[in-house]
Amino acid sequence: MSKKEHILDIAIDLFAENGFEKTPISAVCERAGVSKGLVFHHFKNKDVLLREIFVRSTEIIGDIGKPHEVIAEPKQRLCALIESIFSSMAKHRKLYRLNLNIMLQPQTRVILSDLIAQRNAMLFDSTKAIFEDISEESSTVLTHLFVAEINGIALNYLYFYDDFPLDEVKSQLTKKYT
Repeated sequence: MSKKEHILDIAIDLFAENGFEKTPISAVCERAGVSKGLVFHHFKNKDVLLREIFVRSTEIIGDIGKPHEVIAEPKQRLCALIESIFSSMAKHRKLYRLNLNIMLQPQTRVILSDLIAQRNAMLFDSTKAIFEDISEESSTVLTHLFVAEINGIALNYLYFYDDFPLDEVKSQLTKKYT
């Protein structure tokens, strides 16, 4: 693992544990075992570090859609998308949790506003394309509903319930939409 990747991993851990605002660069340096100079060599400032973390999480989230792109039947594509979403959320729980935090906090939301808008457009458009293939008549509304449900599920899974029945919820959501 490169030093840059190591710094990113440590920053993800610390931002997830303490929040972006309460994590000084010195804490990242200390835990990573690197100098401030090295951190600033890779990241101009703390905001750039945050943006890089968000780009990384967007890549992971973007990978969710790749498996379903090759499936011709739209309901099967939607099933594959749902499976990918839930699998990725479970595998990258800490990153998803941090991701929600930084998108909802006013200070970090401002730093990331352009990246958030790009990601939301990408996710909405790719999901809407599936719903258009299923039923063009209500694809926009169905996409908004689906995204809202996924966001609510994520919030409950990541924050509110240690025993959240993720597999059962995935099964019910799949039945509902397919």
